[in-house]
Amino acid sequence: MTSAAAGDAEPVGAAEPGPATPVRAEELALPGGAMLFDAAAVARPGQYLFDPADDANQARAVSQGGRQAAWFVQGEYGQGVLRHYRRGGLIARISRNRYVWAGAQATRSFAEFRLLAYMHGRGLPVPRPLAAAYWRRGPSYRAAILVGRIAGARPLAQALDEGHHAAAAAAVFSMHEAGVWHADLNAYNILIDEGGRAWLIDFDKGRRRALSMELRHGNLARLRRSLLKVAGGRGLAWWEEFARDYGRLDATKGHI
Repeated sequence: MTSAAAGDAEPVGAAEPGPATPVRAEELALPGGAMLFDAAAVARPGQYLFDPADDANQARAVSQGGRQAAWFVQGEYGQGVLRHYRRGGLIARISRNRYVWAGAQATRSFAEFRLLAYMHGRGLPVPRPLAAAYWRRGPSYRAAILVGRIAGARPLAQALDEGHHAAAAAAVFSMHEAGVWHADLNAYNILIDEGGRAWLIDFDKGRRRALSMELRHGNLARLRRSLLKVAGGRGLAWWEEFARDYGRLDATKGHI
């Protein structure tokens, strides 16, 4: 699933309600499910946070990415991105938005919220998790997540001609050093903000694990395939510069 934490290129408000403020995760029961929320950023938790039709959210559909299930929203927390989890590929023909129930903490929304909270707490360049929810029905559930929106950011796919190889390499390397594996590292899940800093988004199915060099290189290879698909030779040339910068960082840690 491609997240839409940037989307339209117009300037937006700050995504971080307070970068120095740790995420304070609390849980709240919902009809048919539950939600996690950052009590340091969300003073009025409730099911309305996940409803794009609720006027309180001032929701606006994301024009690209998000599988037609993502919205720019705003509230007491500032600017955010609301995303309802949707399946892709052939399995979506069977069920677009329901997943097999394996317990609350295994839901995709709760798992992504907690992974983002861990990364945010370590100062990594990721959106702040604001709230996540699931709604169970028998052996299946559906889910949604709300994260902070990165101010003025654009997908890497739209900024290749500007370079930013070193910034992107530093972001990906810091993720790997923190023991985080990204399930879908691609040219749209790396954002470049107005100051040239790189951010990483969409950690659905990502997880913390011991990262071998094989797993690290698998992430990089996925990004290479994405860049080649998006921009052909220009994307490949960009990736080669990125790979050199990543390699230099890797060498300083003695991984090569």
